[in-house]
Amino acid sequence: MIHYALRCVQDHAFDGWFNSSESFDKQAKLGLLECPECGSTKVSRGLMAPAVPKKGRARLPEPVEPPSPPAPAASAPEAAPAAPPAQAIAAPDAAGNPLAGGHVPDQVRAMLQRLRSEVEKNCDYVGPEFAEEARKIHRGESDKRGIYGETTPEQAESLAEEGIEVARIPWVPRADG
Repeated sequence: MIHYALRCVQDHAFDGWFNSSESFDKQAKLGLLECPECGSTKVSRGLMAPAVPKKGRARLPEPVEPPSPPAPAASAPEAAPAAPPAQAIAAPDAAGNPLAGGHVPDQVRAMLQRLRSEVEKNCDYVGPEFAEEARKIHRGESDKRGIYGETTPEQAESLAEEGIEVARIPWVPRADG
């Protein structure tokens, strides 16, 4: 893993971890990197000091990425993410906030709203028939495409056991209402 200090065109600084320099370059070129402060996708590497250990000192170990949460609710050739509100990270509070404790930082909420918008724009909603449609796509009985909808934790686990890629995302209310 490579750690980069990143900057957006608004000069906001933030960090990023990448598998390789090529991985950063590819993500930046495709506009997949986003400033957590302003949302700009014009991101570049900032200046960094090299991590050189002092003589006689061992290097610090590379940080370990936290494990991903379990993955139910979307499928496709390239697995489009989705999940119903009750299967987000935790049960939503009265305001619809999906995170434990009911508080979602504004920047996180904005990113999740953009993610929801992209899923709705680029994937087909299949509702409660999600598991059945994901299996049809996996077996070649239905056109390959991104889908999203609802499924139970048991159905999602069954899909994963069958080798069908699924993903879960917190499903926050739309930005426009």
